[in-house]
Amino acid sequence: MKKTPLYKTHVELGAKMIDFGGWMMPVQYTGIIEEHNAVRNTAGIFDVSHMGEIFIEGPEALAFADYLVTNDLSGMTRGKVIYSPMCYENGGCVDDVLIYCFGLNKVLLAVNASNIEKDYAWISENRGSFDVSVMNLSDDYAQIAIQGPASQDILQGIAGKWASLSDLGFFAFADGVLLGGREVLISRTGYTGEDGFEVYLRPEFAEQLFLGILAEGKERIKPCGLGARDTLRFESCLPLYGNELSTEISPLQAGLDYFVRFPDREYIGREALQRESKEGTRRRITGFEMIDRGIARHGYDVFDSGGKQIGFVTSGSFCPTLSKNMGLALIESEYSSKGIDIGIGIRDRITKAVTVGKPFYKKKYKKREEIK
Repeated sequence: MKKTPLYKTHVELGAKMIDFGGWMMPVQYTGIIEEHNAVRNTAGIFDVSHMGEIFIEGPEALAFADYLVTNDLSGMTRGKVIYSPMCYENGGCVDDVLIYCFGLNKVLLAVNASNIEKDYAWISENRGSFDVSVMNLSDDYAQIAIQGPASQDILQGIAGKWASLSDLGFFAFADGVLLGGREVLISRTGYTGEDGFEVYLRPEFAEQLFLGILAEGKERIKPCGLGARDTLRFESCLPLYGNELSTEISPLQAGLDYFVRFPDREYIGREALQRESKEGTRRRITGFEMIDRGIARHGYDVFDSGGKQIGFVTSGSFCPTLSKNMGLALIESEYSSKGIDIGIGIRDRITKAVTVGKPFYKKKYKKREEIK
């Protein structure tokens, strides 16, 4: 069982620890709903050190990254971050990643924890004639996420005069930033629907910074576990690999059309995705609200009003911000518009639900014009 550099800190803070993809991770501290609400109203701090960091370096680093993913990286400049699915030739997803551009000759792919080895193998196998080297440096980094409307103010208190976080734009990063007396990389992306930051740093400094941020934030910040991280991303309808994306679910089926570009460039999976785009997807990730009592869970069957099975639930939960039971399901496209009555198979009965628009919660990221 793998442990992050903050394992001891979590235990001392009273976290409930669980096995998450082979990692011992905190699922909650004081309670999922309380931690969820802290992020929505003030701030929460998460240990995401289990996530992976794969570096591509060499004269063609950015060009190779562009070949690997469905989004268009051709206009990227140093300090920018782009989200993208990374696909197989058939259009299924290897993973969804964040691409950090250090320049034409250096790129960081931040990948999902459960996919680190698979992603590293896939990237290495597809290097071809590109003049690059690929390095899995995941063990060299800890990662801490600070999320919520008070996150900038709290982190600025740690950074002091050495950095101005108000200058850091949305989906941008800065490296070599002094935070708590240590050089770190800070980005501003977020996986909660709120403004927030990610701090990449050496593992041996993680505990000091984690506790320092809690001390700086005082009553405005709470340590948060994976439970709140999931309900937060779910309310904002942000995809989770293995749920809304997988080897069997393409980014177009997941509704990520914006991140699948068809410019005059080649990338792995382009032909399959272009064909799917022209022909139309036969199934789509669709939001729904429960009408009957009950929570839809991953894998539950979905039925039309006549009892025909039309798909399955990818994620479902009680939404603390909305006080509703909601869900996401991969269903036949003809049922994906709003206002269609569907049924969810919960235990031995079919419960009533209705399709709704996404996201369930309006994202509150800091737009570029709001940063300064």
